[in-house]
Amino acid sequence: MTTNDSTNEAAAAHLLALECELLDPTVRRDRARVSALLAADFVEFGSSGKVWTREEILECLETEAHQPPVMEDFECRWIAEGVALVLYKSIRTDAATGLRTVTLRSSLWSKESGVWRLRFHQGTRAAR
Repeated sequence: MTTNDSTNEAAAAHLLALECELLDPTVRRDRARVSALLAADFVEFGSSGKVWTREEILECLETEAHQPPVMEDFECRWIAEGVALVLYKSIRTDAATGLRTVTLRSSLWSKESGVWRLRFHQGTRAAR
């Protein structure tokens, strides 16, 4: 890649902020904001095994009751100029039992007309 390290670091920090936005319950219920973050051909492979389209995600998020998970081990890998693979773990702790659920997350972001858009996301439950 021709991009320098400081540019990559700034873009990685920006992608971290966008991923955090997508975990924020207020943002998730804002259809216009989520729509602006998702590419037209967005698809998600959920940790449940369900495949979600962009429209299904937009409809679901508007009404969900979402308790944001904790994000750990954020990493950004550059695939090509303007294309990044983001990896992290999301951790949820059941308030009643204290049981932790760890999900491995991957997101493919691409820069379209100067704007980062999420094209693909996958959540896979980690082995206990």
